[in-house]
Amino acid sequence: MASASIPRPQVLTERALSALERFSHIEAVSGIVLLLAAMIALIWANSPFADSYEHFWNTQLTLGLGDFSVSRSLHFLVNDGLMTIFFLVVGAEIRQEIRDGALANMRLATLPLGAALGGVLMPAIIYTLLNHGSEASAGWAVPTATDIAFAVGVLALLGKSIPSGVRILLLALAIIDDIVAILIIAVFYTVSLDYLGLLVVVGGLLLVLIFQRMGIGKAYAYVLPGAIVWFGLLKTGVHPTLAGVILGLMAPVNSKPAVERPLDTIGRTFHELMERFSQTGDNPQAVAKPLKQLRHAEREVLPPVQRIQVGLHPWVAYGVMPLFALANAGVSLGGANLDEAVSQSVFVGIILALVLGKPLGVILASLALVKLNICTLPDGVTWKGVVLVGLLAGIGFTMSIFIAALAFSDPALLSSAKLSVLAASTIAAMIGLIWGKVKF
Repeated sequence: MASASIPRPQVLTERALSALERFSHIEAVSGIVLLLAAMIALIWANSPFADSYEHFWNTQLTLGLGDFSVSRSLHFLVNDGLMTIFFLVVGAEIRQEIRDGALANMRLATLPLGAALGGVLMPAIIYTLLNHGSEASAGWAVPTATDIAFAVGVLALLGKSIPSGVRILLLALAIIDDIVAILIIAVFYTVSLDYLGLLVVVGGLLLVLIFQRMGIGKAYAYVLPGAIVWFGLLKTGVHPTLAGVILGLMAPVNSKPAVERPLDTIGRTFHELMERFSQTGDNPQAVAKPLKQLRHAEREVLPPVQRIQVGLHPWVAYGVMPLFALANAGVSLGGANLDEAVSQSVFVGIILALVLGKPLGVILASLALVKLNICTLPDGVTWKGVVLVGLLAGIGFTMSIFIAALAFSDPALLSSAKLSVLAASTIAAMIGLIWGKVKF
């Protein structure tokens, strides 16, 4: 029975939560939150409280049962644990695009695929030419990545003057870029393999497939097999966050088979619910079954691959990624020690590769594909739009810092790499904004 009067605190709370929900779906906001987290980390790491930054993220968390215990740092929890959720969303996005998006067929995928590969190869070539034969050469893959959240967030700041085709091209390019980055991590930054771990991974994946065949659709049921895959990859020697990508790619693109379509079930159950309410009043036992059917059908309206994205995106955008930035962007300007030749090479190489190499690779690859009649520019996309996509692709941030942490064991080189990624991403974003304001 509806209440005749709703308490004012409840009304105000509902309005605030509704405004917060609308605010959270503005793409530019997630980029701003990510930037603020990076700035806080940078200020913290260079403040009088700099020691507390390192101490905090190196704090050990211990989980024990009897004589068995595992101890890991907060930094590990963020980079190897929470980032798995980020990669799960990325994997689901890739799966969705392969199904019915920009990667659904070669005709649609050719331009973003070629542009993305050009945007990976050119920065790697520029960096390698500058650092070949030195200790810094291990970071060749750092400038190959594009940060989806930051790039799309900056694009959103330009407003509705930017054609939708440009946004789609940038998204497709960034997704392919992530696929390449994931392959690079798996192939080039895996030192050795423990094949016993692979058996654990296979066991976890088989459990996922069994659950899917059984029609289990509730997300929490997959936490156990997901954890098994994660642990198996960790034991194997491959970065465990790749478990997220694998599970995202395995997400079904269709709702599970059923005798009745979810929308039909919702309609039928709603009428049944209304009848029972009219007959029995507020008796909870009488309406429990149709309410359960209604919740189940409501969940099945969206296929799992979309439920992953819708359900986890706010947590990733406003939780996981800001925490990652907070844990990794805290570069001590003194620790970078740019007086050393090797640190200078890393710093200059990454900045040139991201700011110059990324747009150059994207534009030249796109130009070659179009001039050779292999593909055409998408509807609504002009060459100035391709240039904008290339400029924004130079925003590396999340994935670039992630790869840097795998590439460099020397703290001084890692600090230089992180600092250069932050500087290059800022420069690329500013140039992209200026180009977008002037040309659109």
